Amino acid sequence: MVARYAYVFPVAAGLLAATSYFINIASSDLMALVSTALLLGTAFSAVQHAERVSDRLGQPYGTLVLTFSVTLIEVSVLVSLMLNEGNNPTLAREAVLSTVMFVLTGVVGICLLLGGLRHYEQTIHQQGVSGYLSVIMAISVLGLVLPGQTWGGSAGHNTQIDVIFIMFAVVLLYGSFLFMQTVRHRSDFVAGEDAIEAHPTRRQALVSVVFLLVSLVGVVSLSNPVAAGAERLLRHLDLMDPDAVLGASVVAMLLLPETITAIRAARRNQMQRALNTSLGSALATIGLTLPVMVAVGALIDRQVELKLDPEDRVQLLLVLVLSVVSFGTGRTNALTGLVHMVLFLVYVMTLFFP
Repeated sequence: MVARYAYVFPVAAGLLAATSYFINIASSDLMALVSTALLLGTAFSAVQHAERVSDRLGQPYGTLVLTFSVTLIEVSVLVSLMLNEGNNPTLAREAVLSTVMFVLTGVVGICLLLGGLRHYEQTIHQQGVSGYLSVIMAISVLGLVLPGQTWGGSAGHNTQIDVIFIMFAVVLLYGSFLFMQTVRHRSDFVAGEDAIEAHPTRRQALVSVVFLLVSLVGVVSLSNPVAAGAERLLRHLDLMDPDAVLGASVVAMLLLPETITAIRAARRNQMQRALNTSLGSALATIGLTLPVMVAVGALIDRQVELKLDPEDRVQLLLVLVLSVVSFGTGRTNALTGLVHMVLFLVYVMTLFFP
């Protein structure tokens, strides 16, 4: 069922964006605050309508609607931040890293912990989860670790050929995964509980499609004032790595609807659906957001730095290895969730004290 606010926020976001366009109030702090609140509410609305469309389409196609919607929202906000004022060369890298770390430690951790405490042990489709993790691992290392290990990366800058080839490999891997998920090995990504859920009517699905599009347009329209407000706020804070905090803040805000969706699924003993939502979000971000941000940077002649700092590289590799171990048996429990949550807290600490 779609909540009433899911119809109110998209309309309010559109009206505010139109008002700021004609009255030119985008630079005010009040506008930034209101825009941020509306953007978050509209993101929740988009997820609500995407879930209804998801239920109508069935899995795994429905999960793709939810994933692409959130990815589009994230890209629009990050591009606005990149275009706003000064250059943010590490913003794309930090946002992608934050998404992977937040999902594989925070979201997955709390799902495993709460699901394990409530249901003791939960089963998953090991082949499907292994498919997610194998592509996440490959793309993460190619996109975030390899650029710092090439000759150009070790010298302080990556050549254009390096970046183009790496991004081509990233898109190829993600495209191959989508084919396997939706065509060749579709059953590996569908949980048994998905087949018994009530589907919305065609009329309800069409209404949600319309409001989903309105929500996405509203988020894109509000991205500019939100970006401007975030930049002004960071100037007043004495942060050691402002790009990391900014990227993580955007990711945390935009992942909140999907996080709630995943947690609810885990508490209903639908761990496979929870993992489809959370891991699909991480994979879409690194498979789509990173190439798009690199392309935008090239088009507007802004530097985009990909290689990770040493402490981030260690944490990324650690959580990738842990994820393989956590899902290696096809059964999950609260202990593995607790380990993921501890790594999440460590990552949050290093954001502010790198």
